[in-house]
Amino acid sequence: MAKITFIGAGSFGFTRGLVRDILTFLLLQDSTISLMDIDAERLEFIKIAVEKIIEEGKYPAKLEVTMDRRKALKGADAVICTILAGGVNIWRYDIEIPKKYGVDICVGDTRGPAGIFRALRTIPVMLDICKDIEEICPDAIFLNYTNPMSMLCRAMQKKTKLKVTGLCHSVQGTAEMLAKWIGANMDQITYVCAGINHQAWFIEYKKDGVDAYPLIKKVILENEEIYKEEIVRNEMFLALGYYVTESSGHNSEYNWWFRKRQDLIEKYCLPGTGWNPGEYAYILKEYLKREDTWKDEIKKWLEKPVDLKRGHEYAAYIINAYLGGEPYVFNGNVPNENIITNLPYGACVEVPVLVNKRGFNYIHVGEIPPQCAALNNINTAVEEMAVEGALTGNPEMVYHAICYDPLTASVLSLREIRQMVNEMFEKNKDYLPQFKNIKI
Repeated sequence: MAKITFIGAGSFGFTRGLVRDILTFLLLQDSTISLMDIDAERLEFIKIAVEKIIEEGKYPAKLEVTMDRRKALKGADAVICTILAGGVNIWRYDIEIPKKYGVDICVGDTRGPAGIFRALRTIPVMLDICKDIEEICPDAIFLNYTNPMSMLCRAMQKKTKLKVTGLCHSVQGTAEMLAKWIGANMDQITYVCAGINHQAWFIEYKKDGVDAYPLIKKVILENEEIYKEEIVRNEMFLALGYYVTESSGHNSEYNWWFRKRQDLIEKYCLPGTGWNPGEYAYILKEYLKREDTWKDEIKKWLEKPVDLKRGHEYAAYIINAYLGGEPYVFNGNVPNENIITNLPYGACVEVPVLVNKRGFNYIHVGEIPPQCAALNNINTAVEEMAVEGALTGNPEMVYHAICYDPLTASVLSLREIRQMVNEMFEKNKDYLPQFKNIKI
């Protein structure tokens, strides 16, 4: 009987969906589901939801609910992490301070100045969780869904020996979107996707064994609605020749091309497209709104019958494979041990991984196209410096990382970046115990 532990279980929508998926596997139906969070109110809501899923599915699963992380980890075979270190009221400054300096961010949870400061707050917490896992359940697999994915995974993989990987739905989500655009079913599609989190590339995308890129290009050029649906990513595809994962909102932040001038934002970052890239701090506004409405939304969900159909998140399939079920291939965030040969050794890359009872088996990719590797290498260099700064408590290294962030560098001078970073350090100082000095 497996034990599956959720750290940050109060992430209601995610935990609810993943528990539903886990219990659809015969091997996992009698699992102990352990829910842990530091927010007692959210924990109570997710407890009621999971009880509802177990009851309506008539599953023999057991439920454990606790605010004690070490208790939740005892006997765990798999640990799933979805935490937010610091909360929205500190995260908001990651977006609002750069905006004051002209760096216009709409999501800010993955890279750039906002993603880096989120990493600085979150890495110490993640390493504490890893330390507990190493002591209490060292054979468990650790599946991270918390952003910034690459930087957190890089820090954990650098400092621990755990079986840890980071998971994101953007690979399968993009693959399904492209299939829909060309009128294909997913059982007709095969692909190879590799790069870094939120910026991995479909270096191969085939329909019925034939390159589907000509079909994708045709529909983007001929269908204005589809072109505008993902205008930033579509522009990148038309220029670079390979389709990139994640939404247009995210991707508009990771390069020099779309957000450095207001006229470009108005032209390419259209409201209503992927993650509303035209609206400053879209995701922040959404989270602030949810702070007022989340209880009502959960109560409405609890009043309806549960849809017990399995979804497409990787974690349930991975856990099933690791515990003896059918082996499974997914795209995970792992150390680059010569998997992608034109990205830095050791850096966190998002590549195909086979999971079975042995654990995670990385699949060799080789070189990715140079125009794709160029953008990945810039962002990887930023992430490497940011992680080094976080692990050593060196604020100057954090400054250097932000100096090379493509969006920041397209807008600000070096002195302006230094001033912005100092202001961000000042706001975050209570959340950064690893830094003895925050003045740069």
